[in-house]
Amino acid sequence: MKIEIATFGAGCFWCIEAVIQRLKGVEKIASGYTGGIVPGIPTYREVCSGKTGHAEVVQVTFDADEISYHDLITVFMTSHDPTQLNKQGADRGTQYRSVIYYHTNNQKYIAENVFSEVKDYFSDSIVTELSVAKEFHIADKEHQDYYNENSDNGYCRVVIDPKLAKLRAMYSDILA
Repeated sequence: MKIEIATFGAGCFWCIEAVIQRLKGVEKIASGYTGGIVPGIPTYREVCSGKTGHAEVVQVTFDADEISYHDLITVFMTSHDPTQLNKQGADRGTQYRSVIYYHTNNQKYIAENVFSEVKDYFSDSIVTELSVAKEFHIADKEHQDYYNENSDNGYCRVVIDPKLAKLRAMYSDILA
């Protein structure tokens, strides 16, 4: 087992959490916040205000012997719109930015390569931020495993279900 950590945001953390937790090799996933300019542990309300500088992210603990960082980032990049600056769908603000927080220089290098590999998949330029990992703050319990606990909720059915259908269509070979 080769355990690694990945941290990234793709708008609302509920969406990317639901996608990534279905991949082989994902040992643990937590929704939370990182990248802020305000010290201390932010609340959901503070992050949603857009004033703390934090992004909604997931922190993924994965077995690199089962899923490569390359495959993880490829799924991430094709599971949201990385050409949208500070927004995803109806969510607007810097807290919803597309961002990869790399933990090693090798992760940065791999992410840069994936950007080049997937750029033709999109009609606009990729604006995903690539930054060194910062302190991660886990979100409250009600934000963890959100889709699995609330799959009948309208947001889940309208926004997350199509992302999961796309995941099954594109990546069935690496689903758990």
